[in-house]
Amino acid sequence: MQRLSEEAVLNIPASKAWSMYRDDKLISKINPDMLSGAEYIKGDGGPGSLRVFKLGPAVHSYVKESTQKIEKVVEGQSVTYEVIGGELKDMYNFYRVTFSFLPVPEKEDEQCIAEWKSEYEPLSATTSPPEKARDAAIGFLKSFEKFGLC
Repeated sequence: MQRLSEEAVLNIPASKAWSMYRDDKLISKINPDMLSGAEYIKGDGGPGSLRVFKLGPAVHSYVKESTQKIEKVVEGQSVTYEVIGGELKDMYNFYRVTFSFLPVPEKEDEQCIAEWKSEYEPLSATTSPPEKARDAAIGFLKSFEKFGLC
């Protein structure tokens, strides 16, 4: 199993970032160029739920849609899902992501660390690590800050 991760400090509380990530309507408004829509197609966001992300034009050259099966939720902190549909399944045999939103110590009401972690198995030796997915995810998470201040 291969791994890739990245994090960014956001100038919003972890609780606000968490709420934004989990809300389909809100997450779709944060940066439509990167994520034009999200929908829970089965379940309520807990383990076993299915969620579809429709990516925006800024990332269409890489991925247009991703169907995710939620595996684990640590309420208010992190969500782990396996990609079960979309273009990433054409590149990776297995692709799991965890998004985490953790308060910055002593600045809990002001900042959080937004983290993206991936575990993956490429379908072939020529498949690149999901660096484009990482960069898009971190870029999108950084959008939370501007949106959250509105």
